[in-house]
Formats: sequence, structure tokens, C-alpha cells
Amino acid sequence: MERKYVLALDVGTTTVRCYVLDNSTTVIGKACQEIEHLYPQIGQDEIEPEELWTKSVSVLRDSIKAAGVNPHQIACIGISAQRSSFITWHRETGEPFHNFITWRDLRADGLVQQWNKSLTMKVTLRLVWVLKNVEALQKAAKCHQAMFGTIDTWLLYRLTGGKFHVTDVSSASATGFYDPFVMEWCDWVLRLFCIPSDMLPEVWDTACDFGCITTDIVEAAIPIRSLVADQAASLFGSCCFEEGDVKVTMGTGTFLNVNTGYKPQASVAGLYPQIGWRVVDEIVFIMEGASHDTGSLINWAQQIGLFSEPTDSADMANSVQNSNGLCFIPAFNGIQVPINNFQAAAGFIGIKPTTSRQHMVRAILESIVFRVVQLYQALLREVKNHYTCIKVDGGVSRNDFVDQLLADLTGLKVERPKSSEMTALGAAFLAGLYEGVWQSKDELRMLRQVDRVFEPRANVCEEYDSILTLWSQALHRFLDWYDT
Repeated sequence: MERKYVLALDVGTTTVRCYVLDNSTTVIGKACQEIEHLYPQIGQDEIEPEELWTKSVSVLRDSIKAAGVNPHQIACIGISAQRSSFITWHRETGEPFHNFITWRDLRADGLVQQWNKSLTMKVTLRLVWVLKNVEALQKAAKCHQAMFGTIDTWLLYRLTGGKFHVTDVSSASATGFYDPFVMEWCDWVLRLFCIPSDMLPEVWDTACDFGCITTDIVEAAIPIRSLVADQAASLFGSCCFEEGDVKVTMGTGTFLNVNTGYKPQASVAGLYPQIGWRVVDEIVFIMEGASHDTGSLINWAQQIGLFSEPTDSADMANSVQNSNGLCFIPAFNGIQVPINNFQAAAGFIGIKPTTSRQHMVRAILESIVFRVVQLYQALLREVKNHYTCIKVDGGVSRNDFVDQLLADLTGLKVERPKSSEMTALGAAFLAGLYEGVWQSKDELRMLRQVDRVFEPRANVCEEYDSILTLWSQALHRFLDWYDT
């Protein structure tokens, strides 16, 4: 079989990565760089656009070099990106009016409190904030010279030399002003918040012809064949192609997603309806719940010296029978679904003279799982299906303690793939299917490699009943800690 190559560029919250895969889905070259975040004021979270551009180009070049292939041999590239982080720029000059405002930014939270605390509404209101507070943007918007885009839109614009101002349906649906029920920008939202419609990108399929990378970047006009939001990409990369398929990504934050089929579903329990992907005649919708603190907890625990390497944490947690009555609340960025309390604080409660580092590590890892269990319970109330398996990915999914406890408390098998980079794989799959590198989803299923399946253990769920009750009581002590 002729060997073919696909590039996958994945712009996450903390890193930008690029992979070169062959048509057996083997990664033959990769590169990664950290993304620096700026915090100009308390609660504000930004990324400098030229720094992100420079690092994106760098990992593209470095991954191809590491793979040892000629850029002309690469069939196509797929791009996945963090959702809800956005920028605006001048239509004529291409100059940004401000830094990227990330999905973790809190500058519009006062407005969000007035609009039902919706996660997606935050994007709308952050845009309202910059339109009111950036004078140059105000002037450009009045003259129809302002352009808005999430990271995927801006990268496509730069990679194609300004030819395309486009996003896909998955990223558009995460902005809060694209209606997944009618597949259009919400005219009433735009009018209500005085957002000019001409600054918004066109919305295309998730996999289609997005032009080519300009030859000055990697010395070849590589076709761009997919743009996809990170969690939708992860769902696709996990081969969750059927209605009722569930995956949990445990990266910087945790995201639980379920494929809800070909119709959008309204939410009651607090999950978010999103568009997964649209490719030609197929459109797939998803429901999502999020917990914003996961990998960030592991990094923090390492920084304060609870363990030397994240890989040590599972053995430390398993070295004690329980957390000795210690509870940890994982709320550096508040508590999301189903509690939705953005003034919650993080912390330990129940420290005793007998508390050890091992107990603290176990309590942190347990809290990650407890939040996933809360999301899963919301899912059971929201989307009626018979669930048998959760597919996991992301850095924290490499932790055996977390995966096993997740299986125990949900009663489902937890399937961990050999590769944890499902987001990049999903972007590559979508691009490669469009370009003909792979012929079908069945072929992708055959290529999926599973590292381990964690089976629920008998009686563990019952043993955790009292622990979960105690943790729930502790959680409510930490709610509304900060001023609104």
C-alpha cells in the first residue's frame, strides 16, 4: 500500500502541537511548544497573536523535519483548536486590535451573571466587552473594516495569506451566537448586543476545501482539509461515530461529550448542545459537560512538591487505603456543570495530624473523578441511552488510578487508547477522509489501537458512597467563597 502522510496541527490551551501521521495512523514526526499566557489584570487571560503564529509555524516546520519527509509528500493538513478564544483584526491591514481573549478570561463575567451564567454566552459578552472598550475596533466596526475569528479562523486566514475568513460549524456553535438548531448566526443575538454581522466569518463544513498553506511557510502548498473544535475533534479521533458513544477528555480541563446523533437536543440539566461535525450530507450533534480544572491540578500538585513526576501520583494514591477523611475541591476556575458556581474556591478540608502527602494526592485524584461522575450523572438525566463504555484521552487519562476509579464509580468500561492525542488524530482523520487518504470510518475503527480497558470492580462503588457524600458536603462549603 502506498504510504501517505497527513499533518495535524492542534492548538490547545497551553500547547501548540503538530504531528505527521502515515496512513496507518502511526506518528512519524511531531513537535510541541508551550503557549505563553498573559494576565494584564486579575481575571484576564490573553495570548499574544504573533507569538502564537510564530510557534504554530515553528511546530509545522519542526514536525515535518522530524518526520524526514518532503513537504510535497504530505497529502493534507487538519487543524483543531481550543474553542471560544477569539481575536478581532482589521480587514485591510490584517493587524489585530487586541490579543486573543481566551475561554478562561473572566472580564465579562459581570455581564454573564445577568445572562444565566451560560458558558457559551461568555464568548458573546467578551466580544461585547472589546467592542465597547477598544476604540480602534469600534471605529473599524462602524466602517465595516473589523473581522472576528476564533483561533481556527485566524490561523486559516494567516496560513492562506488572507484568502479565507471562515470557520466550521463545530467552532461556530461554541461561540454562543450560532444557532445549532437552524445552522445560522443568531440574528436576534447580534441585534441585541449590537454585534455587526459583517465581522463574522462564513461557516463551512468541518471537512472541505479550505485552500492551501502558502508555500513560504513549509515550502509546499499543502491542502487544508479540516477545521474542527478541539472536543469535537477528540470525539471523532476516538471513533465515537455512533449515537450514544461517549468520550471523556482529561487535559487542562475535563470535557465529557456524547454523540447525540443527527438532531440537536435542548438541555435541562446544564449540559451544552454543540455541533460535532458536518461533512457533506452528514451532521452530528453532541452534548457536553465540562470541569475546568484537571491537568492544571496535576501541574499545581507537582509545583508545590507533592510528587516529582505526574506518573508517580497513581502509585502514591494506591499506597493508602483511602484519603483518611481528606477532601479536595477542584475549583481553581469555579465549579461548572451541574453546580455552576463560578465563585467557588479550591482547597483541602479535613486535614488531620495523620494526613500524609499520599492522602493529599489521593484526594486530588479522587476529586477529578468525582467531577467526571457529576458530569456523567447529568448526562444520564439529559440524554437517555444505554451506555456501556467511556473512551478516555488527554494527559490525565494516562493515570491508572483515575481511569480505574472512573470505571468503578460509573459502572462502565473505560477504554484508554495507546495514543492520548485524540484531538490531533480527529483533525487528521477528518482531513484524510476528505482527501482520500482513508476511505471510510470503518477503516479508521480498524486502525484504532487500545492500550487498556479498565473494568468496574465489584463493591467499590458501594464503598465510595460515604466518601462521595462527605465530598459533596465539603464542596458546598467552598461555594460562593469569592465576591461576584
